[in-house]
Amino acid sequence: MTEQSDTSTATVPEVVFRVEHVKKDYHMGEVVVSALRDADLDVYAGEFMVILGPSGSGKSTLLNIIGGIDKPTEGRVLFRDEELTDYTEAQLTGYRRHHIGFVFQFYNLMPNLTARENVEMATEISDDPLDPAEALRLVDLGPRQDHFPSQLSGGEQQRVAIARAVAKRPDILLCDEPTGALDVSTGRVVLRVLDEVNRTMGTTVVIITHNATISQMADRVARIMDGRVRDVVQNEARTPVDALEW
Repeated sequence: MTEQSDTSTATVPEVVFRVEHVKKDYHMGEVVVSALRDADLDVYAGEFMVILGPSGSGKSTLLNIIGGIDKPTEGRVLFRDEELTDYTEAQLTGYRRHHIGFVFQFYNLMPNLTARENVEMATEISDDPLDPAEALRLVDLGPRQDHFPSQLSGGEQQRVAIARAVAKRPDILLCDEPTGALDVSTGRVVLRVLDEVNRTMGTTVVIITHNATISQMADRVARIMDGRVRDVVQNEARTPVDALEW
């Protein structure tokens, strides 16, 4: 894995995640499928990173391992100075609860709860949460907080999901194809929200996607193929969401 950047005068950033020689195998009967093969990756505190790769490249598996949803077959994953690969299931639950916010392609909202009540579900298990109404205002949904998911558009539902994740004040926001189910216009709105969360709250944001256009708005882009991180490239500048060329 190589990284293209000029570090001659740059301050060394804090590494919030370190993935070292991670391998992940899935056993399907007598067949072994390798989703990750000797993957290495650093994620810096406060950055906006895009992990780019086609379907089946291993990017979702990598995100799940970073997020403590899955464990590697081999290798190490460190969060700051702690080795996640040594955590018990109870420790991983606490890690996900207090440090990680998840945003998925499909919104996973409770249909019988309002937008505000969906966000409150996350804040009730957090030590220092945002007020649910404030989290919804952050994603420009304050006037819609008492609406149910069925009364919201797809983009609005995704923004509720982002508010729910952000309301925990996580160290890192992990986003799995967050615009995959949205049209271009609505996808821009969602990306604008994620960009704003990163810039104003300092939250580390990691997006996995197959859409190369999204990589233009990142600080760094990790390209993954066949279970390996092929390279990590630093963008010279982050392209504003409204200037992305779809």
